[in-house]
Amino acid sequence: MMTFDRFARRAGMAAMAALVAAAFGGGPAQAASWLEKNFYLSGPNYDGDVPSCEAALGTISDRFETKESRFWNSNAQILGYERVRQVAFRPWARGTIPRRFCRAVATVNDGRKHVVNYYITEDGGDIGATWGVTWCVVGFDRNMAYSPACKMALP
Repeated sequence: MMTFDRFARRAGMAAMAALVAAAFGGGPAQAASWLEKNFYLSGPNYDGDVPSCEAALGTISDRFETKESRFWNSNAQILGYERVRQVAFRPWARGTIPRRFCRAVATVNDGRKHVVNYYITEDGGDIGATWGVTWCVVGFDRNMAYSPACKMALP
């Protein structure tokens, strides 16, 4: 014999199924409307507009200081750069996201010079609105994200 709870549960599920069927219609599929046809997503179109290697140095300095103080309880700061040079530009296929790979030597406030490997990516910044930079300072890759010796930040 079926109890009232069981009956109510089954009746509720049947009603829900009927509502879903009515909402989504049981009719045949239709072609896209004019509004749906207006959105043509052809994929990414990059123009190769990536700033020079020098343009990212300020961002690297700021983020380095923030990372060192926030996550590693260190007061390390980059004081300056020298020997800034481009290593490669778009080293892979033309259809890939444009990147400018660079290398510089940074003077850190520990008195030593450290190599910095980094790359600038078109549309790689906040919400893809501007360029972004990915960087690694040799000797400060404490979590080994670009190990060995920051070589994974190069092509």
